[in-house]
Amino acid sequence: MKVINYKNGLVGITLLAVSLFGCSDGFNVFSIQDDIDLGAKVDQEIRSDPTTYPILDEVQYADAYNYLNSMKQEILNSGQIKYKDEFVWKVAIINDDNTLNAFATPGGYLYFYTGLIRYLDNASSLAGVLGHEMAHADERHSTNQLTKVYSVSLLLEVISGSNESLLAQIASDLVFLKFSRNNETDADNQSVVYLCPTKYRSSGAADFFQKIIDDGSSSPPQFLSTHPNPDNRVENIIEQSMDAGCTATITQQQEDTEYTAFKNTLP
Repeated sequence: MKVINYKNGLVGITLLAVSLFGCSDGFNVFSIQDDIDLGAKVDQEIRSDPTTYPILDEVQYADAYNYLNSMKQEILNSGQIKYKDEFVWKVAIINDDNTLNAFATPGGYLYFYTGLIRYLDNASSLAGVLGHEMAHADERHSTNQLTKVYSVSLLLEVISGSNESLLAQIASDLVFLKFSRNNETDADNQSVVYLCPTKYRSSGAADFFQKIIDDGSSSPPQFLSTHPNPDNRVENIIEQSMDAGCTATITQQQEDTEYTAFKNTLP
């Protein structure tokens, strides 16, 4: 049995296991450190292209970032995040009102478009989507999917830093990476688990999908190009929340008011 070791954390990868079992949702060629390293490289790649990703300056828009980071921190303090202390959990706001999207990359890098933020109606809705994206990172869905899409040898080159051109491609792929339905259900359910101990409604993610259904748009938002259509997801999220007995402490008026104030901090 041949084992390939890399100094940056990729250890014990067995090519025999790959050939015998393939790359199911449960197999991941990346180590935890590899997730962290790849996320940092992808973040650099994204930030080097301000035309495609016009990220708001954290100093100039400190109030907006403080609000989003406070929400993120409350979710991290839920005690339900497996890699709370390992991953960076860094938030970026992309200034594009025409794009209804959010995505996460390995290692806890989270990106939210202003278009999505403006589309949502209240704080719990945003917390639900934030929890959903944090789940994709915490459950390592992105690197699971990359393991299925790319060959092991190419991924080893990216992780070791010997293939910069492929890194750029993977950075683009991660923005538009399509998750399996199992991954989506997992992220939906984990969002409920994360939000249950917080002040927000744990079914917040359902708000977003319900609004999409109610709008009945012929041009689905960018989010649904990478995340499967709502289908029964609204019912599933609400059911999970009810079964868990979650109770929000924030009132509807409070979350509407604070969310309006948050949106007013955006350009």
